[in-house]
Amino acid sequence: MSAFDSAFDVVAVRKQFPALDEGAAHFDGPGGSQTPQAVADAVARTMTSALANRGQLTAAERRADEIVVGARQAMADLLGTTAQGIVFGRSMTQLTYDFSRTLAKTWSAGDEVIVSRLDHDANVRPWVQAAEAAGATVKWLGFDPETSELDDIAPLLTDRTRLVAVTAASNLLGTRPDTQRIADQVHATGALIYVDGVHLTAHAPVDARYADFYVCSPYKFFGPHLGALTAAPELLETLKPDKLLPSTDVVPERFEFGTLPYELLAGTTAAVEFIAGLAGSGDTRRERLISSLGAVEAHEDALRDNLEAALRAIPGVTLYGHAAHRTPTLLFTVDGHTPAGVAEHLAKAGVNAPAGSFYAYEPARHLGLGPAGAIRAGLAPYTDQSDVDRLVAAVAALTGPRSTN
Repeated sequence: MSAFDSAFDVVAVRKQFPALDEGAAHFDGPGGSQTPQAVADAVARTMTSALANRGQLTAAERRADEIVVGARQAMADLLGTTAQGIVFGRSMTQLTYDFSRTLAKTWSAGDEVIVSRLDHDANVRPWVQAAEAAGATVKWLGFDPETSELDDIAPLLTDRTRLVAVTAASNLLGTRPDTQRIADQVHATGALIYVDGVHLTAHAPVDARYADFYVCSPYKFFGPHLGALTAAPELLETLKPDKLLPSTDVVPERFEFGTLPYELLAGTTAAVEFIAGLAGSGDTRRERLISSLGAVEAHEDALRDNLEAALRAIPGVTLYGHAAHRTPTLLFTVDGHTPAGVAEHLAKAGVNAPAGSFYAYEPARHLGLGPAGAIRAGLAPYTDQSDVDRLVAAVAALTGPRSTN
């Protein structure tokens, strides 16, 4: 039985997060969410149970195997894909570097790779560097600084395009490009698409089957710190990563180096189960996940609209990114105050909303923000209206007559 009612109940949700007892209003979810008790319990329980390398002979071996198999199925249910195509790694960045090097083995001079100026650098630099090493040409897909909408990719695509790397949602601005449409255009040329789903997966139902590769990070949706990638097993079979000679050649294990972090995988499964129970209904976990994330999206969007309207009403606040389709993520500056100074002021008011460019090097530069970046306020399922009110009041205090920052 779920700990929550069928309707989204933010009061019940908040009770599951011990970190909230410390009293801060957390708008730092885009950098990593807070952790529910159920996930922490799963990690601790695994670490205090007998474990061994995966096998079927002893109870410890079987437990390790069950954890890995269970985590693959949990991620497949979350992303709408298949467990045989789930690859785990230390982080999204590590996985992307690994796959960029592997895919680049098939590229040659004259081939083309397209990257986006809207993306986190983890979905830019690995491809740029791999293309340079292979002698391939890098093309850049821009975006409109006013709307934060991606430009049309069609003029960049040719019969020499080998891969397009694009985000499902900007971690800086929240912009959600139509990646399904982009994938259709990419596939029409015979190329592959690699989608960074790190920022989107926490905020909306996902069906990643349209992408050749879709990668995300469980610690952005209540889980432990690691990365996960999904791809069709048939595609993975065609790729030959560098690996140790005695290590298995079976997919997806051939892409995972060394012993997997069993405790983190157990925590990942617990995180997926937690999401499914937020406001889920349906006979399968996939159905409950879609239902829950739909409720999360509605809850977060309503709060985002309230927050955005309130910030716009404060003199001196500049908001960036006005895409029609976006996550509950707001980027803003305050006239007369450095982003770092604003973040420090907010922290003193018990509001965690950090400043910076958050490794979104290209979009921050394209917006003219520079390395100082701006304040990023990201909402999460545990955010409530009182959190929003605290953030607004703290920002408003900066622009009032008694402000000394």
